[in-house]
Amino acid sequence: MQDGKSAAAAATRVRILQVEDSELDAELIIDELCDDGLICEVRLVADEQAYLAALDEFDPHIVLSDLSMPGFDGHRALELLRERDRLLPFIFVSGTIGEDAAIRALRNGATDYILKHNMTRMATAVHRALREANEQRAREHAENELMRAQRFESLALLAGGLSHDLRNLLQPLLLAADTLDDYSDDPRLRRLGDLVRDCGRRGLEMVTSMLTFARGARRAERVRVGGLFDALGLLLQGSVPKKISLNIDADDPEQEFEGNHTELQQCLLNLCLNAMQAMPEGGHLNLHARQVELDDGFFNEGEAASGPGTYLRLSVSDTGTGMTPEVLERLFQPFFTTKDDGTGLGLLSCKRIVGSHEGVLRVESEVGEGTTFHLYLPLRDAAELDDSDAMPYGDGEQVLVVVEEAAQLSLLSDTLDSYGYQVRTSQSGTAALQAIGQSGLPDMVVMDADMNLLTGVRTLVALMEKNYNGAVLLLTRPEAPPNLEELPPLPHLQVLEKPVNVGSLLRATKRSLELARADREDEQTDGTQADGEQD
Repeated sequence: MQDGKSAAAAATRVRILQVEDSELDAELIIDELCDDGLICEVRLVADEQAYLAALDEFDPHIVLSDLSMPGFDGHRALELLRERDRLLPFIFVSGTIGEDAAIRALRNGATDYILKHNMTRMATAVHRALREANEQRAREHAENELMRAQRFESLALLAGGLSHDLRNLLQPLLLAADTLDDYSDDPRLRRLGDLVRDCGRRGLEMVTSMLTFARGARRAERVRVGGLFDALGLLLQGSVPKKISLNIDADDPEQEFEGNHTELQQCLLNLCLNAMQAMPEGGHLNLHARQVELDDGFFNEGEAASGPGTYLRLSVSDTGTGMTPEVLERLFQPFFTTKDDGTGLGLLSCKRIVGSHEGVLRVESEVGEGTTFHLYLPLRDAAELDDSDAMPYGDGEQVLVVVEEAAQLSLLSDTLDSYGYQVRTSQSGTAALQAIGQSGLPDMVVMDADMNLLTGVRTLVALMEKNYNGAVLLLTRPEAPPNLEELPPLPHLQVLEKPVNVGSLLRATKRSLELARADREDEQTDGTQADGEQD
């Protein structure tokens, strides 16, 4: 119990730096503060060199300074302090101080001044100075966090805007790459198609990573544990200090799971760099992967995970300084950091990445023992997609393609035309409505949701007013889905995320047309039966 009291006293003890050449005067000042109940620790200095050393080593909460001393004076002490810290309280305690000197002191940044022959105001002045300094620091901290939040919000908006433009650039790449596969007899064109497709997919992966903070979404792929760890090992190869030993191990390197390789690599790299900074004197950095079973009791209330089942646990552990319970409690708060140059966003980013995988991030740490982060990622069976299936052909159905971007419009229409569809094109919703007025309703509409003058959804509403109830394929951005609530019921509507490839475009087109055709046939059958009953 005594240790607890000592700790509490240490936590509230005020460090006072006294600039005074009279030990008797110094004792009288401290006695006055102690009589008021202030718990303090005092460092007494009388020259500039000792004063500067005390500012660095003693790290005072407040400075009490005499005005004039042999070889050193209070004005110089105030000047040196303000060069280092604008907010640290500084109170002059002098035997005599004239009105002009007092005004000069306050203008130069002094907090207050007290006369030695009348120290009844001393304790009140010290308490007030400490309180106001703490309040000012809190205000500045809040303002800095607000500015960081505003910068972060601006970056998120910028990421959303850039993603739209980049997806429009990637769309022709992916379609053109799939089209080049038709020339499989020419090995040079096939290699060119593979190169274009790879560049398009890598670009799409970069867009997805850029949007991690903006919306926490990801594009799923099959990630192999061994490949993830190999890539991470290459990134860390030149970063691990010689006095830190790195060990990367997986129970089953061939284990695959659904996730995003780039985001998980970013997350693990962030944790590894943090771990290395926590071991300035050296130590051990270990990465390990194993399969575990989690039951209901593992998850906390409100945790947005996949629930009990089989998980892959990725662990990053170090033998560093560890963290106190107070730090652990605030670890994932936005902008909280224990580093002088930290942003306080790294661990928050890791948590969001794990959350976007429907997983859980846990941390274990003890002061002096080290820290371990566990990433629990759900394991599922891979959805089997047979990319080798022949692309489905159309039967001469009329398809209206409505896209503003000329390159996308050309590739989409050329692709559909090559696979057996009669294609009409328009570069705006208004032009599409005019074309329908002249040439009649198509069998299907392929439309970009992100058009400027008349959006895809509003164009569809206008089409339905012209009695169109056929198949619709709406191309959307996953980070900015259209508001489909504006639409009346449209039974044959399919939404396809951009950028699309040839396979998904043709399969979605064929499926939509078949469903619409089946519904029309059912309606005709029902109508024939109704006529028979009336006869």
